[in-house]
Amino acid sequence: MKQLLLVAAVVFSITAHAQSDKYANAMKQSLSMFDSAKTAADFESVAASFQRIGDAEKTQWLPYYWAGLALTTEGWKYYPNEKGVTEIKVSDLSGTLTGLATRINALADKADALATTNEDKAEILTIRNMAATQQMLVDPQSRYMTFGAEAGTDLQKAMSLNPNNPRVYYLQGMALFGTPEQFGGGKAVAKPLFQKAVDLGKAEEVKPLYPHWGLEMSVPMLAASQ
Repeated sequence: MKQLLLVAAVVFSITAHAQSDKYANAMKQSLSMFDSAKTAADFESVAASFQRIGDAEKTQWLPYYWAGLALTTEGWKYYPNEKGVTEIKVSDLSGTLTGLATRINALADKADALATTNEDKAEILTIRNMAATQQMLVDPQSRYMTFGAEAGTDLQKAMSLNPNNPRVYYLQGMALFGTPEQFGGGKAVAKPLFQKAVDLGKAEEVKPLYPHWGLEMSVPMLAASQ
């Protein structure tokens, strides 16, 4: 009987390890796709790839997080980049971004239902923040009190859950950097947030498959805030 139990334990261990390896390899492949993605179609493919992994695994929050992040990355392409170029132009920006935000928040809901730590839940709130911000930027004057407030609440929640997440400070810095001084924004108030994002980003422990983006964006924004 003991020998039978030992064999069963070994088989279970080997099976679990194989499943873990399959998950990690699939995630690494999709992350590589993310790194090389350039167009909206590319990011749609990346999001679909991560969602398939999440649906197959059923217990992992990271695939849904990365799928949501791929869609938020697509969302920024509907706005001018640092060179002033809008990569994707549509006739109905509001409708397009509303649809995109609905999908992002659905993915965030799935991720949040599986996440068990405050640190993980804080990461999920960053993609909710970006979805709300993208909707607000369609018409900041009329949408600030709704989507702007939602985006701000997401960041405050994320900061309370994990005050050491550098991406939260980067996103808050970006929000203030783009806000006129007369409304409490500007370079001076954004600078310490970018500095915090840089300091935390440099100190952050890199964990396989986990988010580690932001430092490469925080450094130039800190320089721009001088």
